[in-house]
Amino acid sequence: MSGAANPGEPPPGLPGGEVEHLVAHLALLRGQVVEAVAALTPQQQRTAVLPSGWSPLELLSHLLHMERRWIRWGFLAEPVDEPWGDWGSAGSADPSETGGARWSVPEDVDAARLTTRLEEQARTTEEVLTGTPLDTLARTGGRFADGDTLPTLRWIAFHLLHEHSRHLGHLDAAVELLRDGRP
Repeated sequence: MSGAANPGEPPPGLPGGEVEHLVAHLALLRGQVVEAVAALTPQQQRTAVLPSGWSPLELLSHLLHMERRWIRWGFLAEPVDEPWGDWGSAGSADPSETGGARWSVPEDVDAARLTTRLEEQARTTEEVLTGTPLDTLARTGGRFADGDTLPTLRWIAFHLLHEHSRHLGHLDAAVELLRDGRP
């Protein structure tokens, strides 16, 4: 293999170790999500075309909040306003416990604002990943209580990769349908 398999993908010979690869791949995935959402019109950004019922803008919000939940609230145990803010009426409550909650984005929030917040969160994530051993356990007091099984930073980083990758695939399908003018 002589280089990246996909445009923008970090090359196989990327210098550094595991952390550098995690940071580079997370940056690639975030960038592809932002690029795909930005390429849509504001109306398309708020249009759901898949049976799950989310819009591209809601997916962007979900990825922002998900990364924030795992890094700031989860790993660092920092207080976070509305950790489940991507879940509409659930707000500060775990949506699995509220029933019927779904992703939503207020009308006054646009892709540019969400992108700025995602970029801010990305800087925090990269600082944590590059400044903390991957075997470090998440702290208690935020998302996790004493007695909980605590994930390592490595587990969290791979979970972030999984979430961003999975949802980028969903977004690719939604964007294709939106660009083709199919409902």
